[in-house]
Amino acid sequence: MKYKLLFFILLFLLSEHLFTQISTSLPPSQKLSLLRQACDENLTQNILSWWSSKMPDEVNGGFYGRITFDNEIVPDAPKGGILNARILWTFSAAYRVTKNAAYLQLATRAKDYILRYFIDKEYGGAFYSLKSNGDLLDTRKHTYTQAFFIYGLSEYSSATGDRESLEAAKEIFEILENKVLDKEKNGYFEAFSRNWLRIRDRMIGEKTPYDEKSMNTSLHILEAYASLYRIWPDAYMKERLRNMVDIFLNKIIDKKTGHLILFFDRDWNGTSQVDSYGHDIESSWLLYEAAHLLDDSELLQRVKEITVRIVDAAAEGLQPDGSMATERDRSTGHITVNRSWWEQAETVVGYLNAYQLTAREKYLDNAIRAWNYINRYFVDRINGGWYSSVTPEGTPRGDRAGHWICPYHNGRMCLEVIERITR
Repeated sequence: MKYKLLFFILLFLLSEHLFTQISTSLPPSQKLSLLRQACDENLTQNILSWWSSKMPDEVNGGFYGRITFDNEIVPDAPKGGILNARILWTFSAAYRVTKNAAYLQLATRAKDYILRYFIDKEYGGAFYSLKSNGDLLDTRKHTYTQAFFIYGLSEYSSATGDRESLEAAKEIFEILENKVLDKEKNGYFEAFSRNWLRIRDRMIGEKTPYDEKSMNTSLHILEAYASLYRIWPDAYMKERLRNMVDIFLNKIIDKKTGHLILFFDRDWNGTSQVDSYGHDIESSWLLYEAAHLLDDSELLQRVKEITVRIVDAAAEGLQPDGSMATERDRSTGHITVNRSWWEQAETVVGYLNAYQLTAREKYLDNAIRAWNYINRYFVDRINGGWYSSVTPEGTPRGDRAGHWICPYHNGRMCLEVIERITR
């Protein structure tokens, strides 16, 4: 009884330490130090520990496809390609930064499963989803999904020096350039059959029959190409990354508002009336990161100015409690105020990046307030991990893991904070 009481006292003290709010009245150096410490602890003692203990599928291999809000594993849930690629990226990046061998073991588990089951050895590329036992389920080739496999495989190679994963990432890159690129109008089409015949499925929220390209897919191609270029600085790879930066500068960023245009017809005419605040803030730092790799000072200065403009546009979605609303429909004025875990995580990184570019403390304070909101409402203090969604009143809901729900946004937020503040 005595030891049980001591255990719960220690657990309480640890919980109180992990979930302390950071005051914006502190000096910037202290705010940065506390933010780094909080993200380091949340990453290792909460996010990765939850995913490490909950997700490995010891029966069928790889990782489970779904965990419910009540922390119940659904063993026969399909295994999504996006989820598995993001798990690969997260544990690979975590190993690269922390050198914790346990993360390497899970990253290798993800890599081995992906190469064995998700990569299509007949037609190339990666499948959209598998049955829980690894049999094929949805064999469509979704460009968004392919981008995440490049992202995860290249990060694993970066963390370990592994050639097999690098070659797999390069093969998917070459397929995107040969099969998916719109060679007449630029940009990348969205969906294909298993054997790479173009189809017109609405897979990531396309609203009209004219939608042929999307900001969301383009954004993740941008980050995937940047990740691959870091470890494979090939001249052609550099040219294709530069092309993605140019697409954002000249097509996707609305020059009047600073927001991103979400959907386009083939000729790059916008077909959307929605401003997505989370994608705005996420794109701001990913665009700057990509441009920074290209070693072009004039381009980087231009991107820096646009980055700050996007960040300021995204501030329309900031709420008094520090959180970021989801989106606004310009045609009706309606604002969707439910909070998703990924938008809040990207808000921290986006504003920290803006602070580092400008030294304007208001951006650092926005990052701190967003972290405090996450800490208060998204972190599960009892079971570990994060909730995936929170109502405006602060009530958590939604699955804990699934096709779209992963450790990538919040894990990456923590890793970005650790690396940026350490540097």
